[in-house]
Amino acid sequence: MSPVGIVGVGAMGSGVAHALLARGFEVAVHDIVPERQAIVVTAGAIACTSAAEVARRAPLVITLVVDAAQTRDVLFGASGAAQALTPASTVMMCSTIAPGDSEAIARELAALGVPMLDAPISGGPARAHDGALSVMASGSAAAFERCAAVLEAMAAKRFRVGEAPGDGSRMKVVNNMLAAANLVAGCEALALAARLGLDLRQVREVVNASSGASWIFTDRMARALEGDYTPHAAARVLTKDVGLFVDAAHAAGVSAPMAECARRMFLDTVARGYGEEDDAAVLKRYADDYGVELG
Repeated sequence: MSPVGIVGVGAMGSGVAHALLARGFEVAVHDIVPERQAIVVTAGAIACTSAAEVARRAPLVITLVVDAAQTRDVLFGASGAAQALTPASTVMMCSTIAPGDSEAIARELAALGVPMLDAPISGGPARAHDGALSVMASGSAAAFERCAAVLEAMAAKRFRVGEAPGDGSRMKVVNNMLAAANLVAGCEALALAARLGLDLRQVREVVNASSGASWIFTDRMARALEGDYTPHAAARVLTKDVGLFVDAAHAAGVSAPMAECARRMFLDTVARGYGEEDDAAVLKRYADDYGVELG
């Protein structure tokens, strides 16, 4: 198997690296946070001093950074991967960014003769570690062929949503709006349950067995009710993601009242100082307003 490079080994990138290492891939990694990089190097990855070095070592480069600005920087900035990319290279862009940014980045790479697979991922760090993610990808047949073995290793569910870069990002924006709206609704419901004097662990058990259940409620509330807000996905990141949906709706000439509401709650959560905590910290925002204890 050809070596694989990963630029950005935070919660999700680290999980993807572990999944690929477990399946026998040689993995080269770079992250601007040395501690993150050290964790995956300890697991067997090859440390690189820059994104350009990653691209020199691996014909397939996965970018897994926070946003479009960071994606552009690791590709086209100082010491960016583009310095070492060749027509034999492929970029798999796995971040959640605006579809227009995905299209623009793909055009810039195409000008270098490098195909890009627009392949946002979903599922959280645990599923990333297990190679059980969902991936929603768009790109050329050649890009899919070059990435096939890696996609199979990192994702249990692989959706081919189009041939044009941008369509994968469009699908991810839709998915993340639902995640944000479900999470805000779940936090509001749980905070009111506390205000009404209900046992919150029993509320979670009942909801998970009933019509109000959602994957994100099940996943996030399990940790939140234990007081664990370690950021699997930081609140500021989902704030950005639901904002991308609002922007996409406005660009399409339609309103997005549910997304707007969810974004307001996330913006307020971040403004209260919870932005670097897990996105379930929206629950803290409601607890503050309702005057309730969650423990």
